Amino acid sequence: MAYQKLQASRAIAVIPSDTINIPNPSTLAISSTTTGGAANKLVDAAGDFVNRGVKIGDIIYNYTSSYAATVTSVDSATQLGITGAGMAPGRDYYLYASHDTPNNGCVLYVGVAGDVKVTTAGGDDVTFTGILAGSFIPVQVVKIFDTLTSATNIVALW
Repeated sequence: MAYQKLQASRAIAVIPSDTINIPNPSTLAISSTTTGGAANKLVDAAGDFVNRGVKIGDIIYNYTSSYAATVTSVDSATQLGITGAGMAPGRDYYLYASHDTPNNGCVLYVGVAGDVKVTTAGGDDVTFTGILAGSFIPVQVVKIFDTLTSATNIVALW
């Protein structure tokens, strides 16, 4: 009898988004805290965004607010233009250099039961209905939608 063997070496807690793919955890470029705030901006006096090679399309995660965004412009060494409302001062964020190594597919672990709408590595949008807590979804996934996803505590595994 065959059995599925899952041996992941990388993992990331997922923030569902209708527009932003799951970042590859191996591309974490910056882990820091914002020092200022403005609409559609991320401000960090220690960011050094230009010298760190931040590019348009890089992905930003803020777990405190369950906020995912992408970089839309590198305004200066300390300020980025981002999608969404922007980030207030004092917020921890993680910036992933997704332009270098995109997520080509990961499997999912669902911590709290519910439905999960995804985009597969092949580009298909599908909703998995009634996923039980503690289940794995053994399908290569690049995005988890916020809309139509009721399951929580989802972890992407590579």
